[in-house]
Amino acid sequence: QLQLVESGGALVQPGGSLRLSCAASGFTFDRYAIGWFRQAPGKEREGVSCISSSGGITNYKDSVKGRFTISRDNAKNTVYLQMNSLKPEDTALYYCAATAQSSLRVRLCAPSTFDSWGQGTQVTVSS
Repeated sequence: QLQLVESGGALVQPGGSLRLSCAASGFTFDRYAIGWFRQAPGKEREGVSCISSSGGITNYKDSVKGRFTISRDNAKNTVYLQMNSLKPEDTALYYCAATAQSSLRVRLCAPSTFDSWGQGTQVTVSS
């Protein structure tokens, strides 16, 4: 049974940093692309960053480029999202999701193309 569990969300001041983790189990992790998505109240879920099964291809939403870094450790079945220089507009519920490896899906990083989802972790950026 495929399972994804997010952790690391918190309340942080503007300019601060957080590292989110997505721990996976129940499937062959290194055959799946993983994405980080977020949803703020009243807004649609959006892709933040996606990474291919090997980690060789990554994609970022324009507004987080240069501030967020996605990475994965296939030995630990975990994907990370390092978030620096956080802004109030980054406030959202952050989800990780998995899909069978596809370079196109990683480049699109669209929620509709990812199949399995975690429960989410809340990130709040506020002074």
